[in-house]
Amino acid sequence: MIRSRRIKIVHGLLAMFALAVIGQAAHVQLLQGHTWRARAARQQLAPRETPAPRGDILDAAGLVLAQSREMVQLEIAPREVRPQDRATLRRALMRVKLRPEWIRRAFDTSRAWLTLPGRYLTTDVASATRIRGVHPSAASVRANAMSEGTRRLVGRVDAQNHAVDGIELALDSVLRGTAGSATLVRDVRGRSFESPNAPGVAARPGNTVVLTLNHELQEIAEHALGEAVEQMGADGGDIVVLDPHEGDILAMASRRQDVHSTAATALTEPFEPGSTLKPFIAAGLLARGRARESDMVNTGDGTLELEGRVIHDDHLVGRASLATVLQWSSNIGIVKFAQRLTRREQFEVLRDFGFGTATGVPYPSEANGVLREPVKWSPQSPASLAMGYEISVTPLQLALAYASFANGGELLEPALVKEIRAPDGTSLYRHRKRVVRQVMTPDVANRMRKMLLNVVENGTALQADLSSFLLAGKTGTPRRTVNGRYAAQQYNPNFVGLFPGDEPQYVIVVKLTNPRDAKGSFYSAATAAPLTKTVLQAALAARDAALDRHKLASSAGAALALRPDSSAAGELSSRADNGLSTDSTRAQIQRDSVRRASREVVSAGSVPYIVALPQRRLVTRVGESARPVPDVRGMALRDAVRSLHRAGFHVRLVHGAEGATDPAAGALVPAGALVRLFHDF
Repeated sequence: MIRSRRIKIVHGLLAMFALAVIGQAAHVQLLQGHTWRARAARQQLAPRETPAPRGDILDAAGLVLAQSREMVQLEIAPREVRPQDRATLRRALMRVKLRPEWIRRAFDTSRAWLTLPGRYLTTDVASATRIRGVHPSAASVRANAMSEGTRRLVGRVDAQNHAVDGIELALDSVLRGTAGSATLVRDVRGRSFESPNAPGVAARPGNTVVLTLNHELQEIAEHALGEAVEQMGADGGDIVVLDPHEGDILAMASRRQDVHSTAATALTEPFEPGSTLKPFIAAGLLARGRARESDMVNTGDGTLELEGRVIHDDHLVGRASLATVLQWSSNIGIVKFAQRLTRREQFEVLRDFGFGTATGVPYPSEANGVLREPVKWSPQSPASLAMGYEISVTPLQLALAYASFANGGELLEPALVKEIRAPDGTSLYRHRKRVVRQVMTPDVANRMRKMLLNVVENGTALQADLSSFLLAGKTGTPRRTVNGRYAAQQYNPNFVGLFPGDEPQYVIVVKLTNPRDAKGSFYSAATAAPLTKTVLQAALAARDAALDRHKLASSAGAALALRPDSSAAGELSSRADNGLSTDSTRAQIQRDSVRRASREVVSAGSVPYIVALPQRRLVTRVGESARPVPDVRGMALRDAVRSLHRAGFHVRLVHGAEGATDPAAGALVPAGALVRLFHDF
């Protein structure tokens, strides 16, 4: 009886246990099933975001300025690496030139996890990624071969591929692209691979941005500015070259001695322009009929006391016309002419030329400059503004304002982006000329250009004269402000030029900060004007510096040189003997010579001079069939790229042995061909 009762108790307990197990199983499967399935999936499946490569940034000719490269980042769990795989892993890490201390850490089993520095090509680390304990992940690296000035403009991205500054930041939404997704499956050995049952979404690359920059002109501007800053001991400088008819920014170079300066200061640092602002007062007078070029004022003995201050002239001109006032940059003359405008009119003249307002160029920290409302002016303000003080402008604003003298009186919106292309090549945006406003009639613009021509030919900008071509322009040597005060013996000399002066293709602004020439002079005529001349000489000798050679050949001010052969000289002598004017005949033959040079294919041994300049001759060879690839081994990346560009080749950066090229150094390659430059990113 007792035994039977015990059996029943045991059976009851077993039944209760079974019911409990069944109940718990039902609870887990029915009520908690979703939770446990999700936990199991998390252990076996892992979602992963696939980063989208940023779009390329190209110059106007399609040369790459910034480009994303798909690389691999390695993470290692040292405790998971099997002993038989250690030798293979060591060889793989040595192959990618990982530093010895990092290789030792990769095998240090006291560490649970290690992220290796750097990014690597998939092919270079393929053997390592197959090893248990090595966890690769996709990474995108922003590679570029930009010079300092271009880098200031284009900007940077950080290690996570996030835009930091420049165009990279301003157009981040265009360049960034859309990240994709994938599902990784982990097997029993801990290895991860993409799930075939859960297809991911492919990442969409960013759009390509094509800039208006001309590579050769940019190189010329940066090289000339860098040498000038060093030779003159300047604190820095800026150069802007603009197409006055379309508003395209062809070159923008900035240099500062301060190593912490990374911005494109031609856009971010406004300055008081000084005498380069005087032409706008003259244009306002002409446009309103308040003065003519021949109207006279008396500048006296070069001093004028006005509103408690004394204004001085560096050049004594006595009674001077408006044209003469600009020619010799007379402070007293322009102040007296400005008195023909009311305060409101003077303000409107400067405002209409775009001063005091950002140009709208896609750059995240562009400065507005300063132009105060007339109600905030002091009694001395009208005179100060006429001389280019109590106002601050950026070099780009100054270039755009001068462009109106070259294009018939239109203030243009500047263009830094030429085109935006989708990953499939579809054009999403293409720049078209945009006129902000008509600031003067074409007649007034033409009259102003003639007065600016006289400044270079006979006035304060003689050292900018090219002799072979007409150049219109204006010098300015304003004092420099430091912490809100004018610094003793510190100046910001600047020069603005229209080239060529009769049919301008460039507006060029050159500004230096606190320079001194070899004789200690700080005046614009001795510093900024000669630098302008250097840039233009180099542009004339360059293969493609955004100049229309046919227009140059027919330009009224062009004195184009003969080829160094006797045929043109004999033709000149023959025409002179026939009673033709020697000067006009020479000009005609020079124009014919340049047209022939632009059409003919000349052998590598010939040296056809395209333009004669008053100093050192710069030579352009036309249509050479082939040339050797320079040896750039041992050079810094920037110098290597510059050397290849100067030799006439396009350059593409490729990961590999530092300094090697394909084709190899010394190989004869047609001009304009692509040379791959290997670089260890």
